[in-house]
Amino acid sequence: MGALLRWAEADRATVRGVLSEALVLVPVGATEQHGPHLPAGTDAFLAAAACERAAELAAPRSGRDLLLAPPIPYGASDHHLPFNGTLSLSPQTLLHVLDDLARSIAVQGGRRMVVVNGHGGNIGVCHAFAGAASTRHGLAVAHTDYWRVLEPDDVVPGHAGEFETSMMLAVRAELVQKPPGRELPPQRKVVDVDIHSEKVWRDIDGYTDRPESAAENRGRKWFEEIASGLADRFVTLAEVL
Repeated sequence: MGALLRWAEADRATVRGVLSEALVLVPVGATEQHGPHLPAGTDAFLAAAACERAAELAAPRSGRDLLLAPPIPYGASDHHLPFNGTLSLSPQTLLHVLDDLARSIAVQGGRRMVVVNGHGGNIGVCHAFAGAASTRHGLAVAHTDYWRVLEPDDVVPGHAGEFETSMMLAVRAELVQKPPGRELPPQRKVVDVDIHSEKVWRDIDGYTDRPESAAENRGRKWFEEIASGLADRFVTLAEVL
């Protein structure tokens, strides 16, 4: 049975005593506009909360100690800068930040790192980082986006839409304002192609789908499913990394 330790609350001797065998968990979020109704820290709040709850559930079943690092509150969010309320790192800077943290872990004897991402704009950076760091620093690195544990047909994560608004109602309801209602503008889709355009974001006012359909009970259900699914993955990663 493993123990859950929080890196920021531990002294150096405690970290030294567990680091070589522990699974180091690093939540990564973003600080960016989330429409007129959600706080800028939504992605950071949700990634940190999901990772911590999952670690609490996993620790009693884990074959390794779980060492929970402080969350990274910034991500690659340049596409939200036109709306204000955003503090963004360039993709290159985020890659360097993650790499420096991996280097810090490795030179102190750590061997296993799990990145739990909470922002869509970070996905490509996290994937590229994990592949490079595993070779550069001799680490075993795993990366997941917290929403990936849900069944694809159950929810569309979106941005500041029904999913994230429901999740925030479950996790930090005091920060949620009344969601707007609106008619969604028609959008022309191109199959299997991702389009990045300031016009697309402005046309939808910086948020997707229907946040007015959000509900705390659905958010709580999704949050517990995510925490449980992540916990299962942490237990498995403790065996295979």
